[in-house]
Amino acid sequence: MGHDEPPHQVVANDLRRRLADGEWEAGAKLPSRAQLAQHYGVGTNVLQKAQERLIVEGLLEGRAGSGTYVAQPRERRRMIRSRHRERRGGSPFRADMYEIGRSGTWEASSEARTPAPENIARRLGIAPGDSTVRTAYEFLADSKPAQLSVSWEPMAITGETPILLPEMGPLAGKGVVERMRSIGVHIETWLEIPRPARATQEQADLLGINVGDLVLAIERTYYDGDGRAVETADIVIPDRTWEVAYEFAVDPPHPD
Repeated sequence: MGHDEPPHQVVANDLRRRLADGEWEAGAKLPSRAQLAQHYGVGTNVLQKAQERLIVEGLLEGRAGSGTYVAQPRERRRMIRSRHRERRGGSPFRADMYEIGRSGTWEASSEARTPAPENIARRLGIAPGDSTVRTAYEFLADSKPAQLSVSWEPMAITGETPILLPEMGPLAGKGVVERMRSIGVHIETWLEIPRPARATQEQADLLGINVGDLVLAIERTYYDGDGRAVETADIVIPDRTWEVAYEFAVDPPHPD
């Protein structure tokens, strides 16, 4: 992502850099919105959008009637899950990491013709034992393990197509929404169920944490416009280093 970034993202990136460099101390009040807007040569609405981004990330805090302040540093980074994740093209994880100034990479391995276990079959609305493609991902933020994911896709949907293996072929690394769209399957909604859990031995080894450490387990399923499940995944995020925030937009009111 380069020069074609929206202005508020450019400003947010620079403010994030200045905060990281310690230009303002924790608890310090930022210059006024008008002053900062003038400094960056943007309108105050662009500056406000940039600051709101950093408030969502937990780097700044707004105080009613008094301005914007540098938040106290937190032990854990914030991972934001929002509807924008699927709109950005490319990998949602990479985009998430980019937004908080980290580089996101991952490793993946897929196995086709994996019989669906009972709980996965139930989530996908297929029969237990039906063929799926199972893909295990290890996601890294700045080369440190950040999250794990295991996804299942019914082979009835992708079996005869070039996107059969998520990390191979023309849309490798693009994310489920874009891959499915390329074969005419339009994902319209997704459901996430977050639950606290304890790390298994395998998860602990991959995440560099201890067995039994607290993790957030998210069960995520994507659905097309007919309500058919087209992919389901188990996502595991270590609680010690990341907190998960859900960001929702308010839909504009319908014109009468």
